[in-house]
Amino acid sequence: MGKSNKRKKRESLPFGTLVPVGDKPGIEQVLISNISYTPGFYNENHAVDVNNLAKEITEDKFHWININSLYDLNLLEKVGKHFGLHNLLLEDILQTEHIPKYEEFDKHLFITLKMISVTEEGKIEFEQVAVVLGKNYVISFQEQPGDFFDPVRKRLLDPSAQVRNKTSDFLFFRLIDVVVDNYFVVLENIADQMEEMETRTMSENEEDNLREILNVKKNLIHLRKSVFPLREALSKLSKTESDVIQDNNLKYLADIYDHTIHVIQSIETYRDLVSSLMDLHLSSISYRMNVVMKVLTIISTIFIPLTFLAGVYGMNFRYFPELEWQYAYPTFWGICLVLFIGMMFYFKKKKWL
Repeated sequence: MGKSNKRKKRESLPFGTLVPVGDKPGIEQVLISNISYTPGFYNENHAVDVNNLAKEITEDKFHWININSLYDLNLLEKVGKHFGLHNLLLEDILQTEHIPKYEEFDKHLFITLKMISVTEEGKIEFEQVAVVLGKNYVISFQEQPGDFFDPVRKRLLDPSAQVRNKTSDFLFFRLIDVVVDNYFVVLENIADQMEEMETRTMSENEEDNLREILNVKKNLIHLRKSVFPLREALSKLSKTESDVIQDNNLKYLADIYDHTIHVIQSIETYRDLVSSLMDLHLSSISYRMNVVMKVLTIISTIFIPLTFLAGVYGMNFRYFPELEWQYAYPTFWGICLVLFIGMMFYFKKKKWL
């Protein structure tokens, strides 16, 4: 089902109605993983049965539950029921085209943001990640398997790590921070592309270069749509009075907010550079066209007097005094040669050549 068809289908349904995302992925089932930890305890379970969540989630430990796909509505409804997640929250999780947003509920906080990555072919891909923070748990929802959270998982293995010795809100902030920090990787990739395009701007392959410039411009527009709303979401989160966030951990949120502002400023700078690159590209095309027209104009100008002479002596008049002259032919070519050399010298003096 196409995106537009899904949107139309969703628009015709009541509030809180869940609509599956995409087709069934190439995995047998949606996997739920749970990392349970305290400063002195650590356990991983990568095949959690949704019916046994009550046994998995205990109040004496912190938990990070990760769900790696969004197509199984039955599973999501069970997760939502267990943690008391409102249907409108679940609906926002499934609306993967939604801009980043923050919502506060009685017992948990909710934020969606875009996980942005660069493929080996240099293509930029967008995936929505939704994160729910409760008193002693964090739930992350992903569109598909694979993420940037492995460094966090490795840090959780270390009993001395900060994330292991702090409350669940610190883990919540770390997951957001990892996603935001990866924006810099994407921006570096765009910067490299722009540098290459700048060196090729004066090349002859105009069509390919223009296509790449437009592609970068489109990516920057998508980045802007994904990052700008996140600034507002983080601003709202920083003002929360929810008891699931410790006051001494808000400084980490301020750091994430600063990174987001930096990303936004970089995007704006690159947008200006792309516009300049587009202007440079068009100026380059205009310059090369002017050079071609200049050469053609010079050639035409040189041949105007030569054509005039050839036209005069090509007329079918019976009497031409010069036709009977022995040196008429070489004299004609001599005059043409003098005119040619004289005009070339004049163009050189005027710096037209």
